[in-house]
Amino acid sequence: MNIIEKYKFGKMVINGKSYTSDLIIFTDSIETNWRRKKGHSLHLKDLEILMEKEIETLVVGSGMFGLVDIPEELIKELNAKEITVIIEKSTQAMKKFNELAEKGVKVAGAFHLNC
Repeated sequence: MNIIEKYKFGKMVINGKSYTSDLIIFTDSIETNWRRKKGHSLHLKDLEILMEKEIETLVVGSGMFGLVDIPEELIKELNAKEITVIIEKSTQAMKKFNELAEKGVKVAGAFHLNC
């Protein structure tokens, strides 16, 4: 199971391995070098990989200062697919991802590691 051990601006440590680019994390895998269609804004197309997995909750780490824009329309689209969306600054999102993963929730985390 993937557990996020540490996050600081521009860097995340998961199971002892350091990552320095944005990530999508599942309990059993990690999608590295995750890129969004439009820099600091999240779109459904950016999350296509989620549709390949069966998840219940998406935790979005919106960056150190919470600068990633998550449109209300995106949240509604994910909710329609029965995916709960939790949005937090990346430090808090890391804790929430770990908490849900440890409870056995089918969770994914989309993390912006900077701003």
